[in-house]
Amino acid sequence: MKQLFLKSTLLLCTLTLLISCKEEKTEKAYTDVEIMAESKKVNDFFQKSFDARVDLSPEFQTRLGIKKDYGKLDDNSPEASERDLKINKEELVWLTDSVNAAALSKDALLSYKLYKQNVENSIDDYKYRLHNYPVNQMFGAQSGMPAFLVNMHRIDSVADAEAYISRLNGFNKYFAQVVENLKEREAIGIAPPKFVYDKVVQDSENILVGQPFDTSKTQSTLLEDFMNKVNKLEIDDEAKTTLEKQANQALLTSVKPAYEGLISFIKEQKERANTDDGAWKFPDGEAFYNNALKRTTTTDLTADEIHKIGLAEVARIHGEMDAIRQQVGFEGSLQDFFQFMRTDKQFYYSADQKGKDAYLKQAVHLIDSMKTRLDEIFISKPKADIVVKAVEPFREKSAGKAFYNRPAADGSRPGIYYANLYDMESMPNYQMEALAYHEGIPGHHMQLAIQQELEEVPMFRKFGGYTAYTEGWGLYSEFIPKEMGFYEDPYSDFGRLAMELWRACRLVVDTGIHSKNWTREQGIKYYTENTPNAEMDAVKMVERHIVMPGQATAYKIGMMKILELRQKAKDALGENFDIREFHEVVLSHGAIPLNVLEDFVDEYISSKK
Repeated sequence: MKQLFLKSTLLLCTLTLLISCKEEKTEKAYTDVEIMAESKKVNDFFQKSFDARVDLSPEFQTRLGIKKDYGKLDDNSPEASERDLKINKEELVWLTDSVNAAALSKDALLSYKLYKQNVENSIDDYKYRLHNYPVNQMFGAQSGMPAFLVNMHRIDSVADAEAYISRLNGFNKYFAQVVENLKEREAIGIAPPKFVYDKVVQDSENILVGQPFDTSKTQSTLLEDFMNKVNKLEIDDEAKTTLEKQANQALLTSVKPAYEGLISFIKEQKERANTDDGAWKFPDGEAFYNNALKRTTTTDLTADEIHKIGLAEVARIHGEMDAIRQQVGFEGSLQDFFQFMRTDKQFYYSADQKGKDAYLKQAVHLIDSMKTRLDEIFISKPKADIVVKAVEPFREKSAGKAFYNRPAADGSRPGIYYANLYDMESMPNYQMEALAYHEGIPGHHMQLAIQQELEEVPMFRKFGGYTAYTEGWGLYSEFIPKEMGFYEDPYSDFGRLAMELWRACRLVVDTGIHSKNWTREQGIKYYTENTPNAEMDAVKMVERHIVMPGQATAYKIGMMKILELRQKAKDALGENFDIREFHEVVLSHGAIPLNVLEDFVDEYISSKK
């Protein structure tokens, strides 16, 4: 018995010692030198990894202002996807086995956690790599490649012009990969619904209009862009003529057959297409959509929860809009008011060039006016400038209402706020303020330019993103000016609410289509019955939901979280709350998941108490 007691005591002491050692190891305090060394090791890894990924993408290089593989295009083959998976798995092993996370600085630990999560998500999502439509009315090679060359490929020398021609010569292989990718998806039952096909064909055919594709007097989109850039070079006319001939040859022998091959396949596949719209039709469609919502919102909200949030927000905003209806003395129901806002001429610019120019001029004025007030609510401000452009004719019919392109990292290209002026009845003047604030300042340009300009932050964080954070900030940025005294015209304030209402409806319709088997027509009807927007807006939005499952839920979920966190800080700090400091907390780390943003706001609150 005594012997058993001694053994038990010895075992207990051993266990106590092991636990003590484990606790001591967990709680070990690292020296500044150790923290600096481990943090440098992991940051060096981030830079090396980023550089390696940049090396694999000539198009990303160009977007960054790097002219390394300037004459090449990306590889979008299945083999490239397998290569990326292999890289992710190798990186995850290194991050797990070779990094002592406990010895990292606070900033390095955040980067470590974000990068590791990104890699884990990419590995987990590989099974869904085919759950998308490579070409559709929103994006794809048919419109994306011309837009890339027009907006991103600078020609500052003859070598740059030759690189442009080289890229034109790469269209044939690039588009052949697109067609193979479409075939691979169709083989497992993934193909766009019927409405997509004609829009892709039209985008494609637009590129084949003009010289050298026909005998018209006007140049095609790509030739016009190429020659506009070449003509600005300080070279003789003979050199320019030589380059023009080479470009024409590339357009006829590579670009034309590339588009013809895509058009031929799209028309053929259309004959096999159906009108099933939701992600529920995909293999493991329900699981895919739930995963898409999780990735998009960076929350664990279910489709049903998001649907209910949307319905509640629609009802709330309707109440605020009805108050404006009464304020302006409109007699009739809210639906009658919607119809008045849709159709009254005072709310729309003319559809001619004069009207379009006036719209762009006013958009510039709105952004310039906001620039003068930024010091009131921000500490950090972007160095990069922003310009306003109309969406190019070759893609305006299918492109979204408005969008933003971030500036080049090297400062060679400003941020661009694109307004789609194809259908002026979809661009009412009472929505102009909110739209400019969202896409420009203090919205996407403010957030994305500051993110790129952050110092001592790994490159993957400067150029990465979380949709709920980015679009949540964009929608929140429509609201901030209201507190600053903008939206003085009640109709303009109605426009702000109309924009927010639009995003609330997105929660309802996106989940409706992808988890409740709504049809395209049901989605369109919900928008037209619940918003003042034109029917064309509703059609485009529903078709966007269909080809980008979950993406449109990010805006309202992100905005609501930012407002929730702001109120949390206000309640905790009272008179010590400073809106400029709060915005600095939100913007100073770049794009982050919403739960991580909450951690930073909590730290800010603690530091001020």
